[in-house]
Amino acid sequence: MPSLFQFTGSELEAIKLSIGVAIYSSLLSLPFALLLGYWMARKQFRGKSVIESIIHLPLVMPPVTTGYLLLLILGTRGFIGQWLYAAFGIKLAFTFEAAVIASVIVSFPLIVRSIRTAIEMVDPGLEDASRILGVSRLKTFFRITVPLAAPGIVSGTILSFARSLGEFGATITFAGNIAGETQTLPLAVFAYMQVPGKESETLRLVLISVLISFVAMALSETYIRKMKRS
Repeated sequence: MPSLFQFTGSELEAIKLSIGVAIYSSLLSLPFALLLGYWMARKQFRGKSVIESIIHLPLVMPPVTTGYLLLLILGTRGFIGQWLYAAFGIKLAFTFEAAVIASVIVSFPLIVRSIRTAIEMVDPGLEDASRILGVSRLKTFFRITVPLAAPGIVSGTILSFARSLGEFGATITFAGNIAGETQTLPLAVFAYMQVPGKESETLRLVLISVLISFVAMALSETYIRKMKRS
């Protein structure tokens, strides 16, 4: 039996997959969360509360429910997934891409909420002044709004990364628990827990999960404190 600090190939693969899924999920979520967070922070319109509720649904729904809905929509028999497979040969369910999609859906409310709150704290008068001086809305967004809201944007991205790293229910339902392809850290921990004599492997993966999450949050807090001092 390997020692507590000697990782097997399958464990390293699960770690690699988890980090990859979390990075892809965060990067894919960020641009959409920026646009949606800005829109929700600056616009008032009828039905806004309904849209907010829809955005935040994955936070309160059981993750398995989210995964099942993704299967109904994007599975090979789903109304979108069936068309993708028939027209382009694209199969999403039970693939690495499915794990990324599941993580994006589940973590998206966190990054949107953080970015929206950060943008709401930016004085709209600064944006108005920029536009009065002839700067376009897009340039104002990237030169004024984004830099001032940067701590919240970074914090939301880190939260999205950490949530993706710990995603289990939607992933196992939509992507499955396929070693080397969709078996992320939480799924590997779950698989090892079912096998007698795998206590060391389970503990190693739990410890590395805690370590990665801790490092990510520590870096986020360090950056936010640095931004506040500057």
